[in-house]
Amino acid sequence: MSIADLSNVLKIFRGTDLTPEEKKQLFREVLLMTLARASSSDANIAPVEVETVQAIVKKTTGKDISAASIRVAAASDLYETASLEKFLSSCGRKLDATSRVTTVQALAEVIKSDTRVTSREVDFFDMVARALAVTPAELAGLVVD
Repeated sequence: MSIADLSNVLKIFRGTDLTPEEKKQLFREVLLMTLARASSSDANIAPVEVETVQAIVKKTTGKDISAASIRVAAASDLYETASLEKFLSSCGRKLDATSRVTTVQALAEVIKSDTRVTSREVDFFDMVARALAVTPAELAGLVVD
């Protein structure tokens, strides 16, 4: 099953419990969904942003993802059901702090990849951090075990 089909995200939204392996897959899907949407958050999908998403997904999950899959995830019909913020909020409750922080830090990397940060991208970043309930302390690496 491909991470681009976002099947575990849909399970969470329907209230289904996940196995440990499905939680790992959920993290991969949330990462892809967030980064894919980030690549289009300023209405300009720069090739460098897509390449950055590909590199982050590969580095973080070990999975290769095509540029086409990123574009599909960015425009998924999933968002007709509910907003990205609502999906992330639901999924965030099932992810551990490390997964949530990794997603937000990767998002910052994608946003900065085209060397230009817009106010729409900053708003998107803030929305994702809030939806995933990532605290400033967690972003600074001050996570208490």
